[in-house]
Amino acid sequence: MARRERRKQARLRGIDRSIPSPCISVCQLDDGSGLCIGCLRNVDEIRDWPVMTAEEKKSVLAMIETRR
Repeated sequence: MARRERRKQARLRGIDRSIPSPCISVCQLDDGSGLCIGCLRNVDEIRDWPVMTAEEKKSVLAMIETRR
C-alpha cells in the first residue's frame, strides 16, 4: 500500500530526473546478498528509483558506496 501511495505522489509532483540511475546494464541479483551485481542496489531500490525524490536517490547512492 505504501508503494502505491508513493507512486501516486510521484506522479503528482513529477518524476525527478536530476540524478541519473546507477544502473550499468549488468542486471543480475546475487543470491547471497540480494543486491544487483552491477549497481549494488536491492530490488526495492531498483524498482522505486523512478519515483524517489532527489534526496532519497542521494541516500541510495551513499548506501551503494558503503556496500562497495
